[in-house]
Amino acid sequence: MEEKTLEMTMLFDFYGELLTEKQRDCFDLYYNDDLSLGEIAEEQGISRQGVRDNLVRAEHALREYEDKTGLLRRFEELQRETARLEAEAETLLGLLPPGEARELAAALRLGIGNLKG
Repeated sequence: MEEKTLEMTMLFDFYGELLTEKQRDCFDLYYNDDLSLGEIAEEQGISRQGVRDNLVRAEHALREYEDKTGLLRRFEELQRETARLEAEAETLLGLLPPGEARELAAALRLGIGNLKG
């Protein structure tokens, strides 16, 4: 269940605004606030089945958006590649004498900061 929750909350972060307001509210209360179907039903003024239907439709829509766009998949690939490159840079910096490594690391941070800026 935990893996599904992580997947769903990530998809919600990327595509949540594309859901209907009811779907968004039910999803947020269920996954982010950890409320039960009964608690959500009471808060939203709908039946437990209505909450469940909204959650199922929201989950389906989020997966469909990801299948069509692949934004989350590409984001995760970029995160992995960034981590790999950072580890490789650390290894390469470790091959330099300490003074040069510090200077190069500072220069790289400055250059990367300028790129982000």
